[in-house]
Amino acid sequence: MNKARRKQIEIVKERIAALLAEAEEIRAEVESIRDDEQEYRDAMPDSLADGEKGEKADCAIEALDQVVNDLDSLIENDFESPLDTAAE
Repeated sequence: MNKARRKQIEIVKERIAALLAEAEEIRAEVESIRDDEQEYRDAMPDSLADGEKGEKADCAIEALDQVVNDLDSLIENDFESPLDTAAE
């Protein structure tokens, strides 16, 4: 690996670090939205919770959970080690 490609890898690593920091912020925001929706769902009277509004809230909570989980997976990935190996 030559010096120019090593420099490119360092730039990519910096960009990935910035991306992951942004992903963590987005994850926290989505988690907050999900928690608010869960509180809304939990506060519903049974007559609403058992109906369409409750179902829609459940679907929203499930979808937001999926986004949180997907962002967790992205954040937990080890991008740096393979790039370090490539730069050797």
